[in-house]
Amino acid sequence: MPARMHAIRQRAFGGPEVLEFVEVDRPVPGPDDVLLRVLATSVNPADWKIRSGTAALPVQPPFVPGFDVSGVVEQVGDRVTRFRPGDEVHGMPTPFAGTYAEYVRAPAADLAAKPAGLDHVQAGAMPAVGLTAWQALVRIARIQVGQRVLIHAAAGGIGHIAIQIAKAHGAHVIGTARAANHAFLRDLGADELIDYTVEDFATAARDIDVVFDNIGDAYGARSLDTLVPGGHLVSAIWDRPGVTSEQVAERGLRFDPVQVAPSAADLEELNKLVDRGLLRVHVERTLPLRDAAKAQELSETGPVRGKLVLVP
Repeated sequence: MPARMHAIRQRAFGGPEVLEFVEVDRPVPGPDDVLLRVLATSVNPADWKIRSGTAALPVQPPFVPGFDVSGVVEQVGDRVTRFRPGDEVHGMPTPFAGTYAEYVRAPAADLAAKPAGLDHVQAGAMPAVGLTAWQALVRIARIQVGQRVLIHAAAGGIGHIAIQIAKAHGAHVIGTARAANHAFLRDLGADELIDYTVEDFATAARDIDVVFDNIGDAYGARSLDTLVPGGHLVSAIWDRPGVTSEQVAERGLRFDPVQVAPSAADLEELNKLVDRGLLRVHVERTLPLRDAAKAQELSETGPVRGKLVLVP
């Protein structure tokens, strides 16, 4: 196994040009880690927000970016019993592991076996967005059969997974998206769709039990008007949700931000939906790892349907 590998290194905070395709030392797994040969990683909005310096990260440049990974176990640490070399796994490893690389060190506790129903490109696209949607809708909102659930940015990475999770739990799902994405979202199970470019969702959507907001700012405040008494706003935009808990409580509503956390157990629940044919991952485009700067630029200038994936 080579002692060196290729990776994307972020040398400073700034535009896409701060991302460099370089050769670095291959990581060494600790006793509770596995070493993965990366077959796919994906671009999340957090990546370019971190790159630009607008999102906090407990490391300073230079570092290797990236959260998602799907690949093959090459080595296991002395205390690892869940996996062995040759296993195909995926996940969102922590602490910030830097998955824009040919190899990554990952805590075994953060990983799950890759489901047979996803190839590595799809499996590498799912962890961060899938965990965000699952933790928002199932862990926090505790959606129930028959509830009316409104999902903003429904065609995006988080949104298109959230549509399917909500449907799998028996909800009536309404999404906001451009008209060009409506057929795509109906195929995923959306019951109603609102083209936000021509229609005010705050007027069109009524009697909503749960709003899952993936846009933030004014969308958070305007979403309150759609909720039933006691309704629940959950925001993936935890740093600028557009509302405060106090403002929401004054109206007899509930509000929770969601900050995604690694969870092999939650990932395994998502994988069960994949195995049952209730969840699929849409990848709009796959790019080579060396084109990470281009991929982040596409994500930042968007909109992107589903996910963008990088492959070494």
